[in-house]
Amino acid sequence: MFLNDSDLQTIWLTIRLASIVTIILLIVGTPIAWWLARTGSRLKWPISAVVALPLVLPPSVLGFYLLLAMGPYGPVGHLTRVLGIGALPFTFWGLVLASVFYSLPFMVQTLQNAFEAIGDRPLEVAATLRASPLDTFFTVVLPMAMHGYLTASILTFAHTVGEFGVVLMIGGNIPGATRVASVQIYDYVEAMEYAHAHRMSAVMLIFSFLVLLALYIWRPNARNVIRGE
Repeated sequence: MFLNDSDLQTIWLTIRLASIVTIILLIVGTPIAWWLARTGSRLKWPISAVVALPLVLPPSVLGFYLLLAMGPYGPVGHLTRVLGIGALPFTFWGLVLASVFYSLPFMVQTLQNAFEAIGDRPLEVAATLRASPLDTFFTVVLPMAMHGYLTASILTFAHTVGEFGVVLMIGGNIPGATRVASVQIYDYVEAMEYAHAHRMSAVMLIFSFLVLLALYIWRPNARNVIRGE
């Protein structure tokens, strides 16, 4: 068999994680991206820098500070204790929260570029027709930015699938709970089970190639989005 039961379980967990993170970031990233695209505030640049931090920050550093924040003495850990949720580190939902931070720039920057490309004219026309800001967003902005939404969703999903450092710091390596595809490959290499590592790596390689190929064919300027331009 090409993939064993453990591999299939790991792949399913990875897909579930990436899907949930993408949905959360579509909801959270939209208002952030819209504000960054439209604001003239001086806070735009510091907030843009914070959003982009995961692009340049070593995953181990981000994972370390998230681990402190979600730990029993951290602000997030204290809040989850008060709410009766319990500790998040080394749980699936801890992975989700960490992945949201780690994949944030792939959603926000792509949507921001899409919003900025719309320009002011369509919004001004909608305003002359007495459309409310909410109506304008859903009837004008959203359809015009749909390509950006699809690109942002695909990039966020693919980036979450390929996570390793943050996942290992926050989730550890618990079968069926936090062991995702990248960690599974690491386990195989550590155990010198190279045949299994080859098979899982091949799946990841083919997936990554197909995602990038689809993006480049469907939207030639996607290479600029990936570079953050």
